[in-house]
Amino acid sequence: MRRRIAAVAVLLLSAAPAGAADNVKIGFVTTLSGPAGIIGKHMKDASELSLSMLGGKVGGLPAQIVYGDDQQKPDIGRQVADEMLKRDKVDFMTGIIWSNVMLALYQPVIESGTMLISANAGPHELAGEKCAPNFFSASWQNDQTPEAMGKFMDDQKMSDIYLIAPDYAAGHDMMSGFKRFFKGKVTAETYSKFGQSDYQVEISQIRDANPKAVFAFLPGGMGIQFVKQYAQSGVREKIPLYSAFTVDETTLPAIGDAADGNYEVGFWSPDLDNPRNKEFVTAFRQKYNYWPSFYAAQSFDAIAMIDRAVAAVKGDLANRKGMIEALEKADFPSVRGKFKYNTNHFPIENFYLLRIKKDSDGSYVRKIEKVVFADHADAYAGECKMKK
Repeated sequence: MRRRIAAVAVLLLSAAPAGAADNVKIGFVTTLSGPAGIIGKHMKDASELSLSMLGGKVGGLPAQIVYGDDQQKPDIGRQVADEMLKRDKVDFMTGIIWSNVMLALYQPVIESGTMLISANAGPHELAGEKCAPNFFSASWQNDQTPEAMGKFMDDQKMSDIYLIAPDYAAGHDMMSGFKRFFKGKVTAETYSKFGQSDYQVEISQIRDANPKAVFAFLPGGMGIQFVKQYAQSGVREKIPLYSAFTVDETTLPAIGDAADGNYEVGFWSPDLDNPRNKEFVTAFRQKYNYWPSFYAAQSFDAIAMIDRAVAAVKGDLANRKGMIEALEKADFPSVRGKFKYNTNHFPIENFYLLRIKKDSDGSYVRKIEKVVFADHADAYAGECKMKK
């Protein structure tokens, strides 16, 4: 695969300019059905908002976003991506919540030469040995965010921590990231079924193990069910819950009081104090009447990235070298504020300790407590041998 990606890199960077295109077509793969459909809604709403704020144009060209539902399944995600490449002839591919879906569609998209911008998933393989010039992350590498929680809990001299995550690519990355910076004792490490809804067995195991705290990565509907059941069991009163990508603006409306006071970590929250983020949150709430999540923030940024890339080559979509060079500068208005790209095309950015609090309107949101990491790079960039 690495040989094929290297060959693609040569083709990408030797492509001759062919003049400005008539329009830009963006393929957006996400989950639009089932319990995880709420994540896809946040991402779709944010991408539509981003495009509307650009006047319906990307880089000055009329633009269309083509959406596809991966149904939270890798094989369906790859099929959707193939259809977008062959039938819809998309110029860019973005979206993609799940790391297992990303790993399934990554190779055909990269080998097609299409620009691929992840608006969420960041499996370690893509930051390391499978990095490619036409892949960029608008979010983070999977390990980075839990690394911040590992650092925070280690700084607090905590020990006897119980870890729980779903058994798929991101779940293992998240726990690896946490343990990279947490040096205390790990009581147990449990991997539940992906998409699981009943956690009574796992909660009983936590009660029996009697750790000092629990660290969880259970995104989407998995997080809703676990956090609610954890609070209802009464275990939360004795064993506090810390998490990453588990309690956020997609899940809080369903979780409610069960998450009050919990700690999370992330690179973004609605109260991040910079002009672009304030503009985004205000516009999003005015248009959709709900709080945006980090999924929304990343999708909003992904469309802005594509806009700057197309503008940089004056609409010449055959000039992939020029678009890659433009994206590497990270010179676009990001909701996270100023950041830079590492050599593997993953962001070097800040990560924050967040706490769940009730807002003035009675809804629960994540609020920044402090910076845990400033300008934090992922652990795999050294393994990236990108051919340029």
